[in-house]
Formats: sequence, C-alpha cells, structure tokens
Amino acid sequence: MDENVLANRVIGAVIEVHKYLGPSLMESAYHACLMHELELGRLHFESEFSVVVDYKGLAVADAYRVDLMVENKLIVELKTVASLGDIHKAQLLTYLRLTKRKLGLLINFNELLLKHGIQRVVNSL
Repeated sequence: MDENVLANRVIGAVIEVHKYLGPSLMESAYHACLMHELELGRLHFESEFSVVVDYKGLAVADAYRVDLMVENKLIVELKTVASLGDIHKAQLLTYLRLTKRKLGLLINFNELLLKHGIQRVVNSL
C-alpha cells in the first residue's frame, strides 16, 4: 500500500476517534484509542518507535520517539495543543529525515473541527 492510501486510512481512523471522543482530552487517551482503531482496521503499527541519531559516528539511541509508525512507512505525530505551530511541523520533518520516510501526519486532536488539526508533512528525501 502506498503512503497516500495509507495516510487516507489513518486519517479515517483519526476522524473516527475524534468523532467519538471530541476535543480536549490528554494526548495519551487519543493515542490509546487511535491504536485500537488501527488494530480494528488491521493496520500494523509500532507505538513509541525509537529513532537513533548518528552524531559524528556516535549512535545516540532513543534520541527521539515517534508516536506511531504505521506499516513501517507513515509517521503519525499526535498533539493536543491550542494550535499547531512551525515547531511541530519541524519536529515531524526531523523524524521523517532521520528515518528516511516520505510522509507523515501531524494530528492535533484539540480542535473542534478536526480537519483544521490535520497536516500532511512530506520529506523530499
């Protein structure tokens, strides 16, 4: 399955979670519910995916933890903030570059209308 098809399936799962729970819960609640929704959709994922950073030959283990790596292709970063900022997008882009992945989804569940809280971030590799 290519990244765009996968992203659409994940967005569908995100919408389902938000429709059921609404905004203003803690990120951990959305994380747990989204994992369950991905399982129901038979999508393979890894939660808290560890990213190693190479610094001048030094491998820094667990330098970052990606919220969700779906089908080993798509990074999903979850937030519950007043609004997404450039720093959140930069964080996801860093994860994409370090893991050599093409596409990520930045999701802010703290929105009344969820479509305002979904951003696709592309790594040009």
